[in-house]
This record gives sequence, structure tokens and C-alpha cells, in this order.
Amino acid sequence: MTRTMPFTSVSDVKSQLESVGYLASDAIATTVFLASELGKPLLIEGPAGVGKTALAQAVSEATSAALVRLQCYEGVDESRALYEWNHAKQLLRITAGRDETWDDARTDIFSEEFLLTRPLLTAIRNSEPTVLLIDEVDKADVEIEGLLLEVLGDFQVTIPELGTIRALHRPFVVLTSNATRELSEALRRRCLFLHIDFPEADLEERILRSQVPELDSALTASVVRVVNTLRAMPLRKAPSVSETIDWARTLLALGAETLDEKVVNESLGVILKHRDDQERATKLLDLTPSV
Repeated sequence: MTRTMPFTSVSDVKSQLESVGYLASDAIATTVFLASELGKPLLIEGPAGVGKTALAQAVSEATSAALVRLQCYEGVDESRALYEWNHAKQLLRITAGRDETWDDARTDIFSEEFLLTRPLLTAIRNSEPTVLLIDEVDKADVEIEGLLLEVLGDFQVTIPELGTIRALHRPFVVLTSNATRELSEALRRRCLFLHIDFPEADLEERILRSQVPELDSALTASVVRVVNTLRAMPLRKAPSVSETIDWARTLLALGAETLDEKVVNESLGVILKHRDDQERATKLLDLTPSV
């Protein structure tokens, strides 16, 4: 068993995460604790904006561990995720040593001095506690999953010219996915799985009170109630938790005392980012458009 983070219990996870502003449910805290105790990567799926990336950041902050992030996108490859050679520097080195044999030059240019480490290799080589965040892995091409299998299965990286580099301190790995495509069973098999959905109303109220303590408690409850009503509508994009917090801060900035039609109409763009969503919400909430 390889513990990756200094968590002693599920309650300790909740306490440490709360100390940095992340209010975790029992399910979240339990899965984070098990991922740490077992030394297994944690795959988190759920809608955009429910706190998947924020959880990895909170673990890093709570434990004072370094955060290494690989932001995935279509076309990300080995040279962006793992490592690449500094070809310009290698060429200068070859040019400078014209009188050397190729064997001598090759030994030199394929050494540490010419290696450019990317997030996966950086996390593997760190000697201090590290949180490796592989963000939005579902946006990357399927081929990148093959690269991840060695890293997540054995916590090692093989560089043909240098050999196999094994983790000195196994990182706490978090993969996030919005489920825009199905991930391979081989990748899932190497991970513990956590699904995060939008929080229950009482938890979201606690989050708001934590993040925007200046907001009146009655107004806080009204914000959560309206946001949950919006999430139940057939919208293109439901309001995220971060957008709920933004809306609460907006109301505070506007000096709003109640969540009346005028205030909602004037600030709806903070939580709904599509025109048709705003029109649908205005109609279903029976709001009179502001002039």
C-alpha cells in the first residue's frame, strides 16, 4: 500500500479540504482518502463547473503539495504531455563538435541537459509530494490514453535514450472528464472512480456562505433556490457552482436586498451564457424582460 497524501481518515480529508475552502461531501472525502491510501489515480466525471478541477487544486493546497497540470485538448501528444528533446540545442551541440565522432556526440546530446520535461514526466520525477492533474482527459485523442497507461499503471516513464524513470514519490493523480467521449476500459481499470454532480441545496448554501459570507442568509437561500430551478430546465448549459458564486458576488456588488424580477433580469447573464437559455429562463420563470 502506497499512501500519496498525508490524510489519516475520511474526516481528516473533509477537515483539511474545508480549511482551504472546499466543502466536500462524504462520498468525495471517502474517495479522495481511498485514492491516497491505495496510491491509485482518481478519475472524476461530471458536468462542467461542479468542482472537479477545484478538488485537485484543493488537495494540493491543503497538503502543501506541488500541483502539476496537464490540460488536455485535441491533438495533445507525447511531446506536450511527456517530454521532448531540445532539437535546437542539440543541433548547436553537434555543430560545435564537428571533429567528434557521431558516437561521442550522440552520447552527449541524448543526456539530461537536452531533455525538456513536460507535465507527466515532471510529476514522475518530483521528489516532493505532488498532485498531478490531468484535466479534461476526454478532450484528448484516444491515442493519448495509451501513453497514460504506463504512467498510471506503473508510475514510470520509459525514454529509449535514457531508460526507465520510476517515480521517487508516487504522485496523487486526478483525471477529470466531462464525459464528452467514452474513456477506455484499460484507463478506467487503473483508477478509482468518482462522479460529482451539482451539490444538494443545503451544501450549495454552505459553499456560498463560505465563499460570499457578506451575502444575507435569506438572499443566499434565494440564489440557491433559483439556480436549482434553472438547472431543472432544458438548458444548453446549466449554471455551475462557480457561476452561482459569481452571481452571489454580483448581487452583493449591486447592493441587492432581494432577488426580484428586475435584479434577476439585469444579472441573468452572469449564470446563463446562451441567449436561448436566457429567453427560456425568462419565460419559464415568468419574468418580465427589463427595459
